[in-house]
Amino acid sequence: MDYQEKHQIVHEKIVVEGNRPVPVGVFRLITVRPYKLSIFRKGGAGMKPSVFIDGREGTTGLQIFDRLGGRDDIELLSIDDAKRKDTAERSRLINCADLVFLCLPDDAARESVALIDNTNTRVIDASTAHRTHPGWVYGFPELSKQQREKIADAHRVANPGCHATGIIAAVFPLLSMNILPRDYPLTCFSLTGYSGGGKSMIHAYDNEKSPEMNAPRLYGLDLRHKHLPEILHVTGLTHPPVFCPVVDDYFSGIAATVMLHNKMLSGAPGAEEIRVRLAEYYEGERFVTVAPELGSGFMESNWGAGSNDLELTVSGNDEVTIVTARFDNLGKGASGAAVQNMELMLKL
Repeated sequence: MDYQEKHQIVHEKIVVEGNRPVPVGVFRLITVRPYKLSIFRKGGAGMKPSVFIDGREGTTGLQIFDRLGGRDDIELLSIDDAKRKDTAERSRLINCADLVFLCLPDDAARESVALIDNTNTRVIDASTAHRTHPGWVYGFPELSKQQREKIADAHRVANPGCHATGIIAAVFPLLSMNILPRDYPLTCFSLTGYSGGGKSMIHAYDNEKSPEMNAPRLYGLDLRHKHLPEILHVTGLTHPPVFCPVVDDYFSGIAATVMLHNKMLSGAPGAEEIRVRLAEYYEGERFVTVAPELGSGFMESNWGAGSNDLELTVSGNDEVTIVTARFDNLGKGASGAAVQNMELMLKL
C-alpha cells in the first residue's frame, strides 16, 4: 500500500502566534489516509509557490489546510484570525499568492475572484459558483488526457461537487465510448455521510441528533439538486438525470449509483462487458480504479474514507446494470481533489 494511516486533528478554530498556527477548540478527531504527495514534488533549491486558503475555517478549508500543513514544497500563507473577514487583508494575501483555494459560499467566492488584480494568481474554487462558467476548467483530471492538460495550464479551476464526482465518473466514460446514448433517461442516487452537509450538519449529528436522524434521510426532493447543472455541463447529457441524494448517520463516504437498462445501451452490453470497458478507460489512473469483479454481497458506503481514491463497482447481469462510485466526500469529493488539482497547476 502507498498509504500510512495516521490520526489527525481537524480544528474548528486556528489562531496564529508569530508564524505558528495554534489550534483552539477541537472539531473532530478523524483517521486520515493521505495519498503520497512526494512523487510530485520538485527537487532542488528555488522559491516555493505560495498558497492561500480563503475560507480555511469551513469543512473543506480545514481539510485542505490539514493536507497541506506538512508539505515542504509550498509556502502556506496564513491570515490572522482577527482579520479573516477583513477584505483588504484578504485581498493582499490573495494577490500575493501563486494559487488560492476558495472554500466559501458561492457569492463570497465570486467576490474573492473580483479582488484579484493581477494576472499571476491562479484559483481553485471549491464552491458551485464557477463549475459551469465558460472561463473556468472543470477539475476532474481523470476524465481524459486533454482534461488533465487543461487543468495543468488553467488559471481558473472549478473543483467538482461531491455527488457530481461520482455520477460523472460513471457516466462520462460510457458516453465517450458511445455505450450510453446522450439522450438516455438516467436515474441515479447518492448515499453520503453527514459531513457533506458542512459544519452545521456535523454539529447537528454530533450534538443535537433527533430520532429521525438515526435513519437514512432522502433530501433534495424537488429533484433540482445544485450538482445537476455541472453534471449536464460536463457530460453533455440532453436530459437532467432523475437524481435523489440520501444522507445517513456516518461521518464520511459516498456511494453514488447510476442505474441502467442494458437493452437501451449501444450494443446492449452486459454488466461484465461494461465493467471491462470502464476498467480499460481508467487503466493506469492512480486515484480512479474499477473493481476487478462484479459487485456481490454487501457494499459499504464509507469505503476509502480519508483518502483521495475513487473506486467504481459494476453490478448486475445481462438485462440491468448499476455502476457505483465510492469515495470520500471530503477527499476525492472535495479537499483531496483540490490538492490534486493544485499539484497539476503548480507542477509539483
